[in-house]
Amino acid sequence: MNTSAMDVLEAIYSRRATSAFTDQPVAEALLRELIDAAIQAPSAVNRQAWSFSVIRDRNTLLEISAAAKAHMLQSSDAALSHHFQEILSDSSYDIFYHAPVLVVICATVESPWMIEDCALAGQNLMLAARNFELGSCWIGFAQSWLNSPAGKAALGLPSSYIPVAPIILGFPQGQPAAVPRKEPEIRWLEAHGNSGN
Repeated sequence: MNTSAMDVLEAIYSRRATSAFTDQPVAEALLRELIDAAIQAPSAVNRQAWSFSVIRDRNTLLEISAAAKAHMLQSSDAALSHHFQEILSDSSYDIFYHAPVLVVICATVESPWMIEDCALAGQNLMLAARNFELGSCWIGFAQSWLNSPAGKAALGLPSSYIPVAPIILGFPQGQPAAVPRKEPEIRWLEAHGNSGN
């Protein structure tokens, strides 16, 4: 484990969605460490029913990007905003922002909590990445195609697996600026009968 780990709150508050990466590769040993952090996440009934597909080949990433864009345009064209239609129609647009690594967290068993399980593992992965000064971003544009028969085949997955969390990783070109957070809506529910009498 990294001996100079940052405080967990520092990782939480400084994590950013990254869309500009350097060409520096991410070592396999580091990726294994990130996945080890991911599997420390809680899972429903402790099933730990997840799998991790790691793609580092640039051509494969570009092929997946092109297929995912075409799939989104064909399957949900009417639901997409004009802005998204323009982006996805741009042949030069890479949905993975030229990141050197894509990690796809997949549910190995269909269950009522598979999304939550994989999302918790994904959050651990992204916070661990921040600890090592890596950038990360969950790529929603990839999800629908990756869950298709062609997408599962591209990942070498059994047909029963469900890709949930496509997360890119790499060394960022710079630290993106913080995005202001809205004040949380909080409802404090007090015990009945606390009238103060």
